[in-house]
Amino acid sequence: MEQENTTLWWLKSIKSGLIGGIVAILAALIGMVESFHARDIIAGQISMGETLLLLIIIGFAYSSSRDEQLPISTRVTSGVITGVVASLMIVLFLILGAIVNLRSVLVNASPALYKILTFEISNIGLAYIVILLIGTVVSLAASLVHAATPFWKRIITSALSVVLLLALLQDLIRITLTPFPFVTSALSWMFGRRGQEGLSIIGAIVVILIVTGVIYNDAKNGATRRARREALPEVTKRTRRWVNWGLLGLFLLIWPQIVGPVLSDVTNSIGLYILMGLGLNIVVGYAGLLDLGYVAFYALGAFTMGVLTTTGGEIFFDMRWTFWEALPFAVIVATLAGILLGVPVLKIRGDYLAIITLGFGEIIRIMFLSDFLKPYFGGSFGIVSIASPTIGGIVLDSPQSLYYVILAACFVALFVAHRLRDSRIGRAWKAIREDEDVAQAMGINLTATKLLAFATGAAFGGLSGALFAAKLSTVYPHSFQLTTSINVLALIIVGGMGSLPGVIVGGLLLAGLPELLREFSEYRFLIFGVLLIVMMLNKPEGFLPEAVHKREFHEDENLSHAAGD
Repeated sequence: MEQENTTLWWLKSIKSGLIGGIVAILAALIGMVESFHARDIIAGQISMGETLLLLIIIGFAYSSSRDEQLPISTRVTSGVITGVVASLMIVLFLILGAIVNLRSVLVNASPALYKILTFEISNIGLAYIVILLIGTVVSLAASLVHAATPFWKRIITSALSVVLLLALLQDLIRITLTPFPFVTSALSWMFGRRGQEGLSIIGAIVVILIVTGVIYNDAKNGATRRARREALPEVTKRTRRWVNWGLLGLFLLIWPQIVGPVLSDVTNSIGLYILMGLGLNIVVGYAGLLDLGYVAFYALGAFTMGVLTTTGGEIFFDMRWTFWEALPFAVIVATLAGILLGVPVLKIRGDYLAIITLGFGEIIRIMFLSDFLKPYFGGSFGIVSIASPTIGGIVLDSPQSLYYVILAACFVALFVAHRLRDSRIGRAWKAIREDEDVAQAMGINLTATKLLAFATGAAFGGLSGALFAAKLSTVYPHSFQLTTSINVLALIIVGGMGSLPGVIVGGLLLAGLPELLREFSEYRFLIFGVLLIVMMLNKPEGFLPEAVHKREFHEDENLSHAAGD
């Protein structure tokens, strides 16, 4: 039996390496490595394309070394084998490319790609040795990190993550901090000289040292500080919370003035996704009703705003309302649509519910796109000249001014979602999510409760759609694809279903980063898919999960710990 387990261990390591190598080669052949190569992580030293290859090898090596039933030495060896096999696959691909003209079939198998894969080493034999050596080193490092103590694991992963994040967000950091003269010199040594470059070597080292120092200080003195905070009088705690909230509010108020119109527009897009995420979180996260047609309510809010406020085009209606007059009706129309959707699906659960809601979303989009309804909604040409919000005669049509309207809407939605979560209806939603039959037996009216979840979620979607229409001053049916619903669902899954902070984190990650990293937009959905797979395997509850969801996902672990005690 022991011999069999040893054999299985070797086979598992080799198989993991083969899969890792294939994934790395596919990432190269679809153009990701070459596209990402344009952005540096360490200026002049390592690009994002090279980092992507290394991350693939590191990920598979780390995963291969996670078998807790094996000794540490065996786990480390398993990770190294995986990394070596993955690197060997890349070498074999390069050898094949040197023998056969792969570009006749695979257009991305270009000399530029081969140059990146060989780390721009002219001596081919030496390049192959370097690839194998680098694969061995990084896989060994990944395996040792997994075998390390939680303290060192936290330091290493946090430091490298911060370096990667700062390099990717270099443009945002430069734009944000440039108005402050006292940080200009810090930026000059922290980043490369040209805008497309990443962190300098000195900057990366300083960042790693700072992160290490912060984590070390937290590990040494964090418990003491937390104990002191807990020992403070309640009045002092409350005062500190208010001060913190005040500082956060002040920061949010001055944000558009710091970053300018471009990044303000990105922030507005994030805010709209957060609004939609808060609405879908009520339906999916609170009530457990899987809705894949949420974009329909987003579209209804946008088109209602367009129909009621437009001053141009060939729309049959000539209402010419103001933004504030039309806003309640946009929310009401979306709410009624949520109720109409909820009525026929009251008895449907799970996958069937998802399919029906998906169809509803597509029906709404096609309806707005149809020639039959073109006199009312503009058909494929959409609706133009939509009114912008006004306050006291001031038109809020710039990204920086519209930011405050979206910010206010997000705060209102957060307040409503928070109050609903802890209310009687919120507890009823959670009961339905756990078990509908038991909830009904406890006296919960399933019909009213489900309809209220659909209606509330739809209202948030309608509000977001109305703001979207005002933001662009135009709406087109093609803006409301199924992918929008999937993006919002991915947002709350990554952030943590049922969690309000999770929605904000998910919005920043899935709506903010793609807008800041436009050169990677071609691979957005591929990256989303990979991220969801990684999240489901390693952290299925999300980054900031609700306490109940976290306990549910780790129920087996808790039971095993309890049995061990």
